[in-house]
Amino acid sequence: MNEQNNTGGSWRLAGRRILVTGAASGIGKATAELFALEGALVACLDRNASAVIEVASAIGGYATAADITDEGDVAKAVNRIHDNLGEIDGLVNAAGIMATGSIRDMPVALWRQIIDVNLIGTYLVTKSCVRFLQGSETGTIVNIASAQGLLPNVANHTAYAASKGAVVNLSRALAAELSPQIRVNAVCPGMVDTPMALGNGGKADNYAMKRVARPDEIASAILFLTCQESSYVTGAALAVDGGRSFH
Repeated sequence: MNEQNNTGGSWRLAGRRILVTGAASGIGKATAELFALEGALVACLDRNASAVIEVASAIGGYATAADITDEGDVAKAVNRIHDNLGEIDGLVNAAGIMATGSIRDMPVALWRQIIDVNLIGTYLVTKSCVRFLQGSETGTIVNIASAQGLLPNVANHTAYAASKGAVVNLSRALAAELSPQIRVNAVCPGMVDTPMALGNGGKADNYAMKRVARPDEIASAILFLTCQESSYVTGAALAVDGGRSFH
């Protein structure tokens, strides 16, 4: 019999051990909190050590700090997580950064930093986790891309859109490479009520729903792609953008 959650329904992630990057704030934090409520043992990874420890403590999870752009640092962190959780059967790559600027003015160093965190960081964490995920019957990876990666139609987001478009295609390529042992999907949020997004001048005027998303609304989409309700979904890029992509 399935375990029951506090609403009377079945735990959708009972027994799962899942790593969430960027877990100290925003979408990553909301995802870690929701996954814990759904029965998962969550490993929270972030470069902000004090904040990620606070989040993990609140949900009964495990915390570790790492720079996801540093291959050695990532490998050590993932090994620590595996040793403490016993296994890793799910990964959510939610760590990311955003910066705006014209292609004429943005420093090359900033462009590279955006690519390093959003694309290479996602690749490095995934690379370190794959060997553990392959041994699971429920291995899943969900990468957080962006509506900008599907339809880059806003000025001064060139570097961010390029990085997130690459995450979409990385997810599709990994789905083809790692199937059937591991399902890989991407969630593509529109503007979300987080300091990162709103701090870069985000507005919802061109969204059908005329508002920004709450982090928990994005977390719910990530939950769907991580649990068995999406057992026949891989290689998808799910737009969770309030109608931005078509409006």
